Amino acid sequence: MIVVAGEALIDLVPQGTDSGGAGLPALAPRLGGGPYNTAVALGRLGSPVAFCSRVSRDAFGEALLDGLRAAGVDVAADGLPVQRGPEPTSLAVTSIGADGSAGYSFYVEGTADRLFEAPDRLPDGVRAMSFGTCSLVLEPGASAYEELLRRAAARGVFTALDPNVRAGLIPDADAYRARFNSWLPSVALLKLSQEDADWLGGTPHEWLASGPAAVVVTRGGDGLSLYTRDGAELRVPGETVDVVDTIGAGDTVNAALLHGLSVRDALSPQALAGLGAEAWTDVLRFAARAAAVTCSRAGAEPPYAAELA
Repeated sequence: MIVVAGEALIDLVPQGTDSGGAGLPALAPRLGGGPYNTAVALGRLGSPVAFCSRVSRDAFGEALLDGLRAAGVDVAADGLPVQRGPEPTSLAVTSIGADGSAGYSFYVEGTADRLFEAPDRLPDGVRAMSFGTCSLVLEPGASAYEELLRRAAARGVFTALDPNVRAGLIPDADAYRARFNSWLPSVALLKLSQEDADWLGGTPHEWLASGPAAVVVTRGGDGLSLYTRDGAELRVPGETVDVVDTIGAGDTVNAALLHGLSVRDALSPQALAGLGAEAWTDVLRFAARAAAVTCSRAGAEPPYAAELA
């Protein structure tokens, strides 16, 4: 089982212009959050997956749980049920650029996912855990997720990290960069966008020296690049697609990488080191293809396995 840990929220996505005459965009609610999208994508691809989070009991929270169940995601794993709370669901107001790129403004004060508490134990069948996005920024939950990351790594669980930087949520950039670097010894696979890399100010080789066995950098339509601790470098092009928006594309890459490694029984640093160029190329191309499907439709709607066959 792969466990995805982090926030679930509602994206408010522009849907044309309202009829009130003010010229404001009409906003449609969509299920989202980086870890949430990753869990849904893994479920749709056919990987056994559970979600680890704290979700509101409001109508949005119920819809988020229904979306996970519909994708085959376990929300009540032994020892790791999704936590619930009376606080409201976090909201992300999305803006879509002319090229389909997405920007976000967040409403997160006093919301349910911020109050996540680290579980007492992990289920016996956990092979990998994935972390990232807002959940590693917003306290007090961020410290609980960080504790869970370190505990999983110490137990020998394969750990994946996508920082998915949301600079507007980070009050102290230097403190966050230092905290990010402190996570790396507990990370097996680091995936991040080129924009994240530029903001963080490091290089794949510097990050590899701190702990990860592999680093994957996404470059939008230009594809993905891989860097491994043994010095290997690979690059695959992006898939040509008519982009509607990029919401959830990076999260789909997370899921596709984990799924591709799982089916190759490569969810360990040692297995990553033994994965050859041909296998890595197949995994990266699969991730690029999956992300392209997500970009071809509105909101975070990752593909099902049959769509990528």
